[in-house]
Amino acid sequence: MKLVILSGLSGSGKSVALHTLEDLGFYCIDNLPIFLLKELIRGLARKLDDPALSSTAVGIDARTNPDDLRQLPELVQEAQASSIACQVLFLETDTETLIRRFSETRRKHPLTRGDRPLREAITLEQKLLEPIRRHADELIDTTETNVHELRDRVRGWLVGNASPKASVLLKSFGFKHGVPADVDFVFDVRCLPNPHWQPELRMLSGLDPQVAHFLESSPEVIRMRDDIIAFFEHWIPQFETDGRSYLTIAIGCTGGQHRSVYMTEALGRHFEALGHKVMVRHRELS
Repeated sequence: MKLVILSGLSGSGKSVALHTLEDLGFYCIDNLPIFLLKELIRGLARKLDDPALSSTAVGIDARTNPDDLRQLPELVQEAQASSIACQVLFLETDTETLIRRFSETRRKHPLTRGDRPLREAITLEQKLLEPIRRHADELIDTTETNVHELRDRVRGWLVGNASPKASVLLKSFGFKHGVPADVDFVFDVRCLPNPHWQPELRMLSGLDPQVAHFLESSPEVIRMRDDIIAFFEHWIPQFETDGRSYLTIAIGCTGGQHRSVYMTEALGRHFEALGHKVMVRHRELS
């Protein structure tokens, strides 16, 4: 069981960090009051074997009671005593950068009031969150950090420098029924030998070994398969580094029954062996 407590100054990138944790498979709760954090820790201790909660992240900000904020070190110790690996991540940014960010986005700082201007609100927030900052396991200064760099820093802190594997959805289809709209890449395999013209294969599909044997006897089929694999073996890591969590690839032939189905299955097996979460769908097969 892993629990990440995420806190930091408003405007320092907490939402980006929390979304990154969510992409890494964490169950995320934002703006949780400290007094509820105590109940959450006790609840997690009773559900150590629940896979849905095995990685949980909680966002804490300065709007909670100041006296409650000072209880955080005790709560972390309570979590660790309950076999929960609890870590605190704190984001900070210098005051002038925060003022510029709030000015550019025209968002209201959560601690500003009619008698409290932005600079004073930032100073107050720094003071209120100091107990959390002081006990943080990781401090990230986002003053000179853009959104992509912050995601990389959070991922690097949790899982090292390796980017998480993207989930790959492979979808076969028939061009005569239209090209799918919700895809990132479309490959046309209509140039390959068509099993439809073989009477003994016409009523089969690319899922059948007889069709696979027919197609794999053609050097052009093997070359097409290997070229597509080589393309994605090079580019999928680039997409992962850029923070992509999902990739949808569509393979099309005329009717969506033989060639595209075979190719989709072959690609699925290959990328699954590389450690990707792979989903295979055949649109035209019942």
